[in-house]
Amino acid sequence: MRVISWNVNGLRAISSKLEGAFLQCMEQRGADLVGVQEARLGPSELPDELAQASQWWRQVLAGKRAGYSGVAAFSRRVPDETWSELGKAEFDDEARFQLLRFGALYVANVYFPAGHGPLRDNSRVPFKLAFYRKVHQHLGPLMRGGAAVLVMGDFNIAHQAIDLANPQSNKKVSGFLPEERAVLDTWQRRGWVDTFRRLHPADQRYSWWSQRTRARERNVGWRLDYVWASPRAMKFVREAFILDDQEGSDHCPVGVDLDDAVLD
Repeated sequence: MRVISWNVNGLRAISSKLEGAFLQCMEQRGADLVGVQEARLGPSELPDELAQASQWWRQVLAGKRAGYSGVAAFSRRVPDETWSELGKAEFDDEARFQLLRFGALYVANVYFPAGHGPLRDNSRVPFKLAFYRKVHQHLGPLMRGGAAVLVMGDFNIAHQAIDLANPQSNKKVSGFLPEERAVLDTWQRRGWVDTFRRLHPADQRYSWWSQRTRARERNVGWRLDYVWASPRAMKFVREAFILDDQEGSDHCPVGVDLDDAVLD
């Protein structure tokens, strides 16, 4: 089972950039489940290629603010259950969370907030950290109960110095602030596993590049996109990958390959 996560910076935009072949691209990548962040549209606004793809189950969640945030999932298999709320209006209004169950496997597709405010300051960091706490509160009981859980998405945090090209010059920038990185330290202490870093401990690979200053061309990036696994789910992870050759967004897809036995 191949699970792919991608912040597409707009589903309409990515469909256009890939000439109406977004799902075809995901099929060529071998995806069974695709979690999308920053969808920026509602179900009725899907491009035809997505709305008419009968071989894919889909769920698109739009926030109250048009053209902002939102998550979506496309799956070859229909989930047994779905959830889309964290139970706090300020978070749920931005449509940043969806949880799908496939047999014994739970997959959370999450678009964690950035810490930047309207003035490109760090004024939204408290909201971001509160969102992280709420997600952990929501998923923690599943993990502690021994369930197989994946949390995938745009985490908007580079956890370690190896996860960005210029750690020294970004210590006061949201995405690499000590209090943000400490959140992921806490996740690790509580048992969650960064699948890519566990399987590729020394690889300096990125999933996001600023659209300014030709950052992608120069590979001056950040690893902001992850798939984290509960201990139970990690037993079934066979590979974790970053598809940094895939263009179309300022982020690239990331994902994991799982033994199908995780569903049982």
